[in-house]
Amino acid sequence: MTTETTSVTPGGGGVSGFYDPEEIQLCILSFLSPSDIAAFAATSKRSLSFCRSDASCASAGLWSCMCHRRWGYLTQIPRWGGGRVSYRSLYRTLDRWENLIGFWRRIGRGLPSASPPPLVFFEWGSSFLIGSRVSPSLTGYGVLKVPFIWMGFSLSGEPVSYLDPERRFDLSSGEFVEAIDSDLVPVSVGFVGGNHFVVEERGFGRKSSSSDEEGSVVGSSSPPDCLMSDVYQYFANRTSTGRRQRRREKQGRRKLDPEHFMKVANCYPTPDRPLQGLWKGICDDMRLEFYLVTYDDIGGITCRRVGESVEPFSGYCPVFWTSNTTFIEPPFSIEEENIYQTREHIQPLDPSCIIGSSLYERIVARILHINSSYDLVIPDLSGTATDPRNVEGRIWQYKDGTFGFGFLRNNDIVDLKHIVLDGCLLDTV
Repeated sequence: MTTETTSVTPGGGGVSGFYDPEEIQLCILSFLSPSDIAAFAATSKRSLSFCRSDASCASAGLWSCMCHRRWGYLTQIPRWGGGRVSYRSLYRTLDRWENLIGFWRRIGRGLPSASPPPLVFFEWGSSFLIGSRVSPSLTGYGVLKVPFIWMGFSLSGEPVSYLDPERRFDLSSGEFVEAIDSDLVPVSVGFVGGNHFVVEERGFGRKSSSSDEEGSVVGSSSPPDCLMSDVYQYFANRTSTGRRQRRREKQGRRKLDPEHFMKVANCYPTPDRPLQGLWKGICDDMRLEFYLVTYDDIGGITCRRVGESVEPFSGYCPVFWTSNTTFIEPPFSIEEENIYQTREHIQPLDPSCIIGSSLYERIVARILHINSSYDLVIPDLSGTATDPRNVEGRIWQYKDGTFGFGFLRNNDIVDLKHIVLDGCLLDTV
C-alpha cells in the first residue's frame, strides 16, 4: 500500500504525487544513532533486513541516508570511496574522523622557532579530510595554510592517510587520490581518547618483493601491505625511472618522528563567552600573532599567544587576564570615551592588507576592564608601590563580534579578528 500526499512543487503550485512508505521510514530512521538503529533492528526480521540495507549506490540504503543526513552538507558523500566502500563502513569511518575537524596544537616538539608551526586545522574536502599547518603570514592579516595530512580511501576501499613532507603535491585537490606517488608517506593516525591523536609513519624500512619490468616498486621504503598493493598495481605503468631512483634514495632518509596533537577546545566564541576562541591580531612589533582566549572555571578570562613567536615561551605567559567578566554597557562615561578615542589602532603598514571594514568605522558595543599584561606585573606580589595604571587596561568589543584590547600605559589598541568563520579559514595565503 502506498501513501498519497499532496504537496506544492517548487516550480509553482502543482500537486505532486505519491511517496513510498519505505522512503518515509528511511528518512525518519536517518535521524537515529547507530545504537538506536541496532535497537530498532532487533524488533523484527523485517526491521533487521531493512536496517541491513547497505548498498553502495548513492540512492539506496539506510546507511546512505544516514551519511547524507549527517555530512551531506559538508562533503560529497557519493565520491567517498568511489563506490568501493559500503555506506555502513563509510559511516563508521566518518564518525571517527569527524572529531578531527577544527584546531589542534602539536605538543612535545620543543620551541616554536625550532619546529614546524604548532597549529593544525582539519576541514572537509569533497571526498577526503585534509589537515593543514596554520601560521601567521609576514604581511597583513593573512594566514599561511600548508597541507599536512590527507585522509581518504584507497583504491581497495580501505581508509588511508598520507603526509607530503616534500610538498610535491596539492593535498587539497579533489582528485588527489588519483595522483598517488611514492614520495607521499603513508602514516597511521592513532586516537588517544577524544582530545589527543598521534601521527606515525607506517611500515618504515620494508621492501617490496615486486620486481617486474613494467615499473612496479623496486626497493621502496613504502609498505607493501594489502592497503597499498592495489595502488601500486594501478600506477605501475606510470612509474618512471626517475621515480624509481627517488624511491631508492628514500631508503637512506630518516624515519619521520611521531607527532602528538592536542585538541584546541572551545576555539569559537559563544553568546555566553563572546571573547572565547582563536583570534588573530597585529601586535606592537607589527607582526601578526594568533591569540587564544579562554574562560576558566571560576569566571576569569585569560589570553595567550599561540603559534610561532620571536620570544621563547611567549605562548605560556598571559597577554592579559581578568577575574571580572562584567561588561560596561552604553552609554559610556566621558572618561571611557576619552580612553578609547585617544588611542590608535595598530594596523598593517600596507593599507591594502586591512581586512573588513575600516578601523575607524568600528562601533564599540561594550567595554571590559582587564588588569594584567603579558609582563604579569601584580602589585600585590611585587613588593613595590607599582602604579596600578601600568597593568590596567580595557577590552572594547565591537558590534561585529570582534574586539580590541589595550593598556593604559600606552596609546595602542590591538584589534583581534576571526581566524575561522563558519568552519572555513579566513584570509588564507
